[in-house]
Amino acid sequence: MNILGISAFFHDSAAAIVCDGRIVAAAEEERFSRRKHDDAFPSRATAYCLDATGIDAEALDAVVFYEKPLVKFERLLETSLAFAPRGFRSFLAAMPRWLQTKLHLPREIDRGLGGGYQGPILFTTHHESHAASGFYPSPFDEAAILTLDGVGEWSTAAWGSGRGNAIHLEAELRFPHSPGLLYSAFTLFCGFQVNSGEYKLMGLAPYGEPRYADTILREVVDLRDDGSFWLDQSFFDYCAGLRMTSRRFERLFGGPARRPDDPLTEREMDLAASIQRVIEEIVLRMARYVHARTGLEHLCLAGGVALNCVANGRLLREGPFERLWIQPAAGDAGGAIGAALLHWHGHCGQPRVAAAGDSQHGSYLGPAFDAAAIAAALEPLGAVAEDFLDEGPLVAAIAAELAAGRIVGHFHGRAEFGPRALGHRSILADPRRPEMQRRLNLAIKFRESFRPFAPAVLAGREHDYFECDAESPYMLIVAPVRGAVPATGRGLDRLAGVRGELPAVTHVDGSARVQTVDPLRSPRFHAILEAFDRITGCPVLVNTSFNIRGEPIVHDPADAYRCFMYTDMDTLVLGTTLLRKEAQPPLAGAAAYRRSFQPD
Repeated sequence: MNILGISAFFHDSAAAIVCDGRIVAAAEEERFSRRKHDDAFPSRATAYCLDATGIDAEALDAVVFYEKPLVKFERLLETSLAFAPRGFRSFLAAMPRWLQTKLHLPREIDRGLGGGYQGPILFTTHHESHAASGFYPSPFDEAAILTLDGVGEWSTAAWGSGRGNAIHLEAELRFPHSPGLLYSAFTLFCGFQVNSGEYKLMGLAPYGEPRYADTILREVVDLRDDGSFWLDQSFFDYCAGLRMTSRRFERLFGGPARRPDDPLTEREMDLAASIQRVIEEIVLRMARYVHARTGLEHLCLAGGVALNCVANGRLLREGPFERLWIQPAAGDAGGAIGAALLHWHGHCGQPRVAAAGDSQHGSYLGPAFDAAAIAAALEPLGAVAEDFLDEGPLVAAIAAELAAGRIVGHFHGRAEFGPRALGHRSILADPRRPEMQRRLNLAIKFRESFRPFAPAVLAGREHDYFECDAESPYMLIVAPVRGAVPATGRGLDRLAGVRGELPAVTHVDGSARVQTVDPLRSPRFHAILEAFDRITGCPVLVNTSFNIRGEPIVHDPADAYRCFMYTDMDTLVLGTTLLRKEAQPPLAGAAAYRRSFQPD
């Protein structure tokens, strides 16, 4: 049985295919379209999933959409009426897209599949899709489930449990009271983009002090012991207007929102620290309540808020659950996997056997390119490459480049599904070099200097370097770095004060977002880490996504070569081919390339 899951028309559109209960392929549309957070119907991602499965649309048994658009439209209508006449402007702004596309999903799906599909088109709810994406691929026979995001139809958070092949959601938090929208409001107020800049806000938080946290909890958020809360809507405008926050919000927090190009001030840093503290408290209270109600020792997390790896780290260290499993594509993209699995297990009643690690296959579910495709991409560019016939010499060469302080773009195997690069579409570097964090941010990624980088570490060696008691294959847990001395001082000056054995991956508060790498999920990446360890005595590398600011992670070999040539990257690995920058002919167009991607 072949089931296609679809997520589309809000942000991070994606497609996933499940064959007889096995996740075969999944991809986000942005990788193909090169438009970050692309919300269009995932026609190219769908075509890839079908091709990876070796079938055409006629061979599909079901197509499942990740939410119920008519219920979502009901929320839009009711909210507009509740805030009338003030809500009329936002209602009019939303209508064209609904009337042209969102109310005609069977037509759009049929068009996206090329008209060859004749089977059923089904719809599940948004948070059921999140819950299914969190539980079904997990390694647990039974677990509590917690989903948190901006908003689906009406739900903004939900909890329940999964046992065997069944999921039961017990209760929900409802719009407009939303953990995701609360965090996004502060994201936008601090000058970053919604649905993109939340990572920046989380990275900015350690530079400030949570001096507004009490104000938020006293004036804005009425937080209860069970983690549910009530938002005072007089501070927000997302229900009735075209803005996230109101004038009252501005008065409470010392003036108008920061414009994206303005310098960061201590106010933004303190606001970031404060809302991060509040969201962590919400997550912890919800988790403790869910644990008390379910009595289960394992927890599955999904929804966009589950990508807040600082909150996840606190939950792992301080929360009541023995183990966590977090969907690697926890945002809307992962809803495509959840929708397909929910139909297979929940609706068709097919049995489920939990996999020993998990059944997400390392989240390496995207396209791969063979040697012929790589050669075809490089030939017209006049690229000068060294081909390796065996993995051993190639891995040794990569490790030697890294040990020499060179920055390596690594493009190999199937692409990652989700927002994190996990070694297959990654930029790698030596974490022991104090200058590496700044060089990567300013000369490779062209992004803000305050943003941290993540370490990848050999699985089983994480305890030597990080206060981490659990595997973290998907880079979704923040943990303290052993021996690190948190920077002192205020603001961005703290960047210069990071001290420890791994300065390039140690954030100013002495923490790091850890990825553990094992040989089963990623044999090549594991071998590179082993080889680097043999040379340097350090089993850790910097791992950041292979892209520049505002660009989706590279999709094909030509994308990777352009990014390599137009940045200060030193070395590029494409499959079994190694290219050094100094050997390449000049490639015009660097300025146009950087301008082609809007700042995120």
